[in-house]
Amino acid sequence: MKNDHLIPQEKVQDLIPQKAPIIMVDALFDFSDHSVKAGLTIQESNIFVQNNQLQASGIIEHMAQTVALHTGYAFYLKQKPAPMGYIGSIKKIEIHSLPKVEENLVTEAKIIQEFMGITLVEVSTFCNEKLMAQGQMKTVLAEK
Repeated sequence: MKNDHLIPQEKVQDLIPQKAPIIMVDALFDFSDHSVKAGLTIQESNIFVQNNQLQASGIIEHMAQTVALHTGYAFYLKQKPAPMGYIGSIKKIEIHSLPKVEENLVTEAKIIQEFMGITLVEVSTFCNEKLMAQGQMKTVLAEK
């Protein structure tokens, strides 16, 4: 899956609340009011890598940070700082297989519903155009 970056790679980390060593997105490929597509190249140094594979917890965190990147980029376009947020709930995440170090993940999140800082999304993660994981999650913006 060849993608062009929507913004420079180094800018991505400025748009999410997570900081090293837990940054799980390194590319923003597509953005609209109702969807986002983000990526991650899996490094051996990634804290979620064991036995040369990204573990399920890393895939789930990558999915959540893809949603956070959607929010962060929306605020960036409005020239406002990105808010803090967290996973409110996870509903039926299916992990089909685990990607290896140096492989590239591409996650697509489609917003199903957004209300008062709570966002329900459907997420799908691919590696080499193969579906690796899918499910639904709710994210919640932290109150100020």
